Amino acid sequence: MAAPKRGRSASAQSKPGRSLALILIAIVALTGGMFASGNTTPRLGIDLAGGTSITLQARNEPGQPNAINKTNMNTAVEIMNRRVNGLGVSEAEVQTQGTSNIIVNIPKGTNSAEARQQVGTTAKLYFRPVLAQEASGAAASSASPSASASGSSTASPSASPSSSASTSQKATGSSASPSSSATSQGRAVTDALKAGSTSSSSASASSSASPSATSSADASASAAASKLEAEYTALDCTKAAQRATAGKSAKPTDTTVACGKIGGAWFKYVLGPARVDGTDVKKAQAVFDTQGAAGWQVQMTFTGSGSKKFADVTGELAKNTTQPTNEFGIVLDGEVVSSPTVSQSITGGSAEISGSFTQQEAQSLANVLSYGALPLSFRTESVTTVTAALGGQQLHAGLLAGAIGLALVIIYLVAFYRGLSLIAIPSLLVSAILTYTIMSLLGPTIHFALNLPAVCGAIVAIGITADSFIVFFERIRDEIREGRTLRPAVERAWPRARRTILVSDFVSFLAAAVLFIVTVGKVQGFAFTLGLTTVLDVVVVFFFTKPLMTIFARRKFFASGHKWSGLDPKGLGAKAPLRRTRRPAGPVAGPVDPKEA
Repeated sequence: MAAPKRGRSASAQSKPGRSLALILIAIVALTGGMFASGNTTPRLGIDLAGGTSITLQARNEPGQPNAINKTNMNTAVEIMNRRVNGLGVSEAEVQTQGTSNIIVNIPKGTNSAEARQQVGTTAKLYFRPVLAQEASGAAASSASPSASASGSSTASPSASPSSSASTSQKATGSSASPSSSATSQGRAVTDALKAGSTSSSSASASSSASPSATSSADASASAAASKLEAEYTALDCTKAAQRATAGKSAKPTDTTVACGKIGGAWFKYVLGPARVDGTDVKKAQAVFDTQGAAGWQVQMTFTGSGSKKFADVTGELAKNTTQPTNEFGIVLDGEVVSSPTVSQSITGGSAEISGSFTQQEAQSLANVLSYGALPLSFRTESVTTVTAALGGQQLHAGLLAGAIGLALVIIYLVAFYRGLSLIAIPSLLVSAILTYTIMSLLGPTIHFALNLPAVCGAIVAIGITADSFIVFFERIRDEIREGRTLRPAVERAWPRARRTILVSDFVSFLAAAVLFIVTVGKVQGFAFTLGLTTVLDVVVVFFFTKPLMTIFARRKFFASGHKWSGLDPKGLGAKAPLRRTRRPAGPVAGPVDPKEA
């Protein structure tokens, strides 16, 4: 029986080394990944690193004088917040100010330019049929965009977005390019508008007995066509001043001109009345086609009423065999963000837009489709740069306070636990290294940004971690007070301490999780950091503190109960050592019973 006992003892002795080696490997891997990725410092939030602050003022829509209310403002804040964070801009703050203003704070170091563009474009989203299009400005002499449908026989066929000939994008299947001549495009505009006017006039004539009314309608439609043709001919979308006004004041029922940037080049469009708006889109997401060769796609799902509208307009567009009259423009704030080609009626309530998308382009279009319908229109009042001077001072003060608190904790551990501080201080160091490396890696992966409340969460974690060490040390001391030697005291104390530590950390993690879910903005940074450090506390105690304590318990300094070890039995008021009582081998000497004598 001796050999198995020795085997079990050897196995037990090897476990602390394995646990320490495991956590050492984890530290080396995380540190190596941090330096390999080049992210050697955590990303900072806007209050520490600076950024951009945008002030938006709500405006009532025509015919809706009471649109500015608490419900609509809260809805707008939620949509803007999702839109900005959908671009990968973490720690962005979107909140109301007063009754009609919304403040958007975007941290430095994120894709703030694109975020500013999408936050500023707060008008509603529309799907408009394309009547004419051509390259604008310097790109007018190049080939006009071409596209083709990569159709399928399913209920949700896909349509390829137009791509510029100046880029490397290329759609599959057959394609047709509209003329790049401004004169021929002008005639195309006139023809398209006249066709619409003729149809409208015929409908008016069939419902009216007055020939003069029909003649008046024809004259009005002809004048509108001439005016729109002149606007289209004069429009140069390469000029920011003209882009800022093109199509911005058009009503959903109007035929209008618009600009759009596709494939890196600007194009100008003539768009028909809106047939579908952003509220008809239920969901949109960017996905990668793993089965076919379509690459990145944008999948759309429509509401019940939106499904019928989209089926009707795509059915009409599919009847046209020439471009661009078989395209529909996705228009946000008067600007065309995409103009897919349609080859057949899209029924079933879902559709796919595919083409030579990059991941960023697909995600950007999906964000526009998902969050493009705001209940209000907004005007950008100001765009200012926020400096981090004040935040830097607060960070310095917070770090100084944390350093003082850490120093006081270390002084307390040394003064009260003496030699046991040789275990507690390295454990705090390991926890700090893990926290720092993980925060640095979370910046580029989940866009975590460290703000002042998050720093506070990390400082609070010092107390949580130290509390776990104290629970374990006091359990060991209790066992020594009962008269046990150090090695069995460590093994008997661990199960009881482990249970207490897990319960305490579970309560802290639960509080952090609830706080993270029910709050927004900077408070979420505090909750996230608190939850992260609580989990790391469990890892450090299980894989570092306990194994290190097991190894130190075998050293003479601790095992002998040196007065500076923090485990001196005499100083702890320990009982006499527990020993097993044995019966004597011979008769016991004592008084003799008289009866026996």
